[in-house]
Amino acid sequence: MNSPARLESIDLLHNPIFLSAIFSLFIAQFIKVLINIFRPRAKGLRDVLVTFLWRTGGMPSSHSALAVSIATSVAFVEGPSSSVFILAIFFALVVIRDAMGVRRAAGQQARVLNLISKELSARFDLNFHQVKEVHGHSAPEVLVGSILGFSIALAFCTL
Repeated sequence: MNSPARLESIDLLHNPIFLSAIFSLFIAQFIKVLINIFRPRAKGLRDVLVTFLWRTGGMPSSHSALAVSIATSVAFVEGPSSSVFILAIFFALVVIRDAMGVRRAAGQQARVLNLISKELSARFDLNFHQVKEVHGHSAPEVLVGSILGFSIALAFCTL
């Protein structure tokens, strides 16, 4: 006998909002992997897996693809005047703004801090651990990610 939780998880696999979101995220990350593989500085399998599963920044923006696919599919399923769509569209705007603005600025600041610290460490024989350089997104990366997310949501909601 099927439990209610099992039936709900099966229903989730038929939900166009869920499907467009998960496919947008994975396809955007997969495209990043392909781009990294064909770059001259491509590394080994470990680098490919890290890019697919964890690395942020780069073309296309998986943050934008995910957020736009959720907003688009919610508009198709719930309607553009629904409260859930309003929530989804503002969520997408916050995610995109953060990916392009705050995270990008933080990454640039971390890069400069690491350069200064490296220089000071060498000059004064200090032990310094570099801070993580978070990679945000450029406008073209966000645009391509948004188009990708919209297209995937459109496909799952209309086909």
